[in-house]
Amino acid sequence: MSNVYDVLEERGYIEQGTHPEEIRELLGKESVTFYIGFDPTADSLHVGHFIQIMVMMHMQKAGHRPIALMGGGTGMVGDPSGRTDMRQLLTREMVKKNVQSFKKQFSKFIDFSEGQAIMVDNGDWLLDLNYVDFLRDVGRHFSVNRMLSFECFKSRLEKGLSFLEFNYMLMQSYDFLELYRKYNCKLQMGGSDQWSNILGGVELVRRADGGTVYGLTFKLLTTSEGVKMGKTQAGAVWLDPAKTSPYDFFQYWRNVDDRDVEKCLALLTFLPMEEVRRLGALEGAEINKAKETLAYEVTKLVHGEEEAKKALAAAQALFSGKGTSQDIPFTEIEKAKIEAGIDVLTLLMETGLIASKGEGRRLIQQGGLYLEEERIEDIGLLITTELFKNDKIMFRKGKKVYHEIRLVKK
Repeated sequence: MSNVYDVLEERGYIEQGTHPEEIRELLGKESVTFYIGFDPTADSLHVGHFIQIMVMMHMQKAGHRPIALMGGGTGMVGDPSGRTDMRQLLTREMVKKNVQSFKKQFSKFIDFSEGQAIMVDNGDWLLDLNYVDFLRDVGRHFSVNRMLSFECFKSRLEKGLSFLEFNYMLMQSYDFLELYRKYNCKLQMGGSDQWSNILGGVELVRRADGGTVYGLTFKLLTTSEGVKMGKTQAGAVWLDPAKTSPYDFFQYWRNVDDRDVEKCLALLTFLPMEEVRRLGALEGAEINKAKETLAYEVTKLVHGEEEAKKALAAAQALFSGKGTSQDIPFTEIEKAKIEAGIDVLTLLMETGLIASKGEGRRLIQQGGLYLEEERIEDIGLLITTELFKNDKIMFRKGKKVYHEIRLVKK
């Protein structure tokens, strides 16, 4: 069986490690307990988290034991890494609610049965700490000068770094010490923006307990231009189907830049690398086949095979003339409301296709809003029942966002 370190390296996950050769040797000779932390800053995981989940799945498949650490404690403070300003502080009730949502989502990806994986909340040990004891036992091991040299703090000094945020590294480092003591956890993994926090934990375990542990970071999910993926005009691409529908999730991956297809296939699917390279090498119109495969495989992992098939059928109905259109996003509107008279901007706001009338006006002025295949040029266009065929009408926003209106009698 191949070493999972080599698998992660070949697929492009690994950014840097504290001791790469020793980590590879360790992963090749024993089952290693490792952890990745997730601060509950929202009520759903998003695409940015999915890279970390994929790493956990690869590691578990190779026989290692994941600890999914929920940040019920650290989430009360907020990580300054990668931030230009202070995060909005959450109440304890909000953090608890978000942690419960995370736990439910994680069970779809990681096998927690019979000790195969562990899920814990750092609020269990952080929220009841005695502050003076914490400073004496943990704070004494940290050099302020060294902490200020880390990018996560250095980049914030001019704009202002709160003392609250300055404590975050100590809290995350203490997590590693706690998990090392309780579960013999030897490896912390995380995104490349977590490097300084991970180093803090490795050093604390060594100084406090004389233990040898390791840190490994992986690349953030970015486009070929270096922009974080998983953001749209409507906001983040969530893993919760109630926040980002399986169809919209599918469409996000179907529409990635040609240059990002091979990387996304390697990082976000379990397709063999030979197939990843073959699909990534396609050019011209053929690359759309690779994008369709990418969208299907990622949607299948996140939302299940049935939802992936439905999203694929809907996409093919729109773009290829294949399949059926029953899974295209739609809104049902009472026929009486149309008969009473409704303008296009009001109607599209009700469907959620536009967030505001201002957005709708800009779209029309820029030529980006269509009724069936006709470009809408009149901002005050009145939508009447005569425009509907079989009580259905299709709107298009830009080149690829479709939404159907269906009339119903109530």
